[in-house]
Amino acid sequence: MLKRLMRDHQHIAMLLDILTNKNARLVEGEAVNFSVIRDIVEYMQSYAEHSHHPLEDITYHYYANKVGVPDSEQLHHEHDKLAQVSGSLMYSLNMILSDIVISKEKLVNDLASYISLQVAHMQFEEKEVFPHFANSLDSDDWQIIERQCQEKLVDDPLFSENDNVIFEDLKNYIAREDKSIKV
Repeated sequence: MLKRLMRDHQHIAMLLDILTNKNARLVEGEAVNFSVIRDIVEYMQSYAEHSHHPLEDITYHYYANKVGVPDSEQLHHEHDKLAQVSGSLMYSLNMILSDIVISKEKLVNDLASYISLQVAHMQFEEKEVFPHFANSLDSDDWQIIERQCQEKLVDDPLFSENDNVIFEDLKNYIAREDKSIKV
């Protein structure tokens, strides 16, 4: 399970790199494919917010009970904040894709804020949360956690080998942009 969470972070980091590149191009006044940006944010909403983050929450709750520490308010707060920010960003992107004018400055700032929050959140988890999991949870714990997570465990709709076509355009975009990335 921890390997899965870390692999998800690697995938999310790659998508954040794409968003960072798109935002830099926006700042420079270059044209960008807003559908790609929207698809990345939609992926983050559908997979990260509805599967990845709940897995982290369930795992942290289990860890906290096992070692006798309070549940992480910071982790829950950051997950909630990311959901709010992604919702706001998605609203702006849908407006743009519906030919409704949104100021470039607002979009650039919203996208930069979203990227910054995501990066800081992953750094917090990788430096502060995941090491606790690795040091405190054994294979029996991970089996219990996996059973508790069954309802939230879904195949990654972008980076798994399934026949899911929800993010087919984004898969194709990533494959064209970086031949070394397997999607």
